[in-house]
Amino acid sequence: MRTKISRIDKEQAWDLRHKVMWPEKDIEYSKLADDDQGAHYGLFREESLLSVLSLFIKNEEAQFRKFATLIEEQGKDYGSQLLSFVLDEAKKKGVKRIWCNARENKKEFYLKFGLFETNMRFERGGKCYIIMEKRL
Repeated sequence: MRTKISRIDKEQAWDLRHKVMWPEKDIEYSKLADDDQGAHYGLFREESLLSVLSLFIKNEEAQFRKFATLIEEQGKDYGSQLLSFVLDEAKKKGVKRIWCNARENKKEFYLKFGLFETNMRFERGGKCYIIMEKRL
C-alpha cells in the first residue's frame, strides 16, 4: 500500500499524539504551547494518518517533538519513513543540529538515524527521557 507524507494541521497531530503517547491523560496534555510555531508532518496510508512528528526550527537548530505512530502500525517502517523525511526537510531548511527528547526505551531506534545520546536525561509523567542529537 502506498504511503505519502505531508504537512498536517496541529489538530491532526494532537489527535494521534493523544491516542499513542498519553491516552490515559486529557488531550490537553498532548498539546504544546508553541505548536503554532511548529511544522507538523504526517504519514498517511491511503487516507489513514498513521504517524506524526512536529518540527520546530530556530535559526540553524531544530527539535523534533511528539513523534508518534499508531501502536498497531509500529514496526512496519512508517515511523522510519517519516523521520527520514523530516531529517531531510530540516537539512534543506539549513538546520545544522537537530535534537529530540527520546523516550529512553526508544533510543535504539534513533541511533539507526545517526542521532547520538547526550548525557542529559530527565523524567516527565513517569517516563524517562534522554536528549539525543545529530549534526546535519
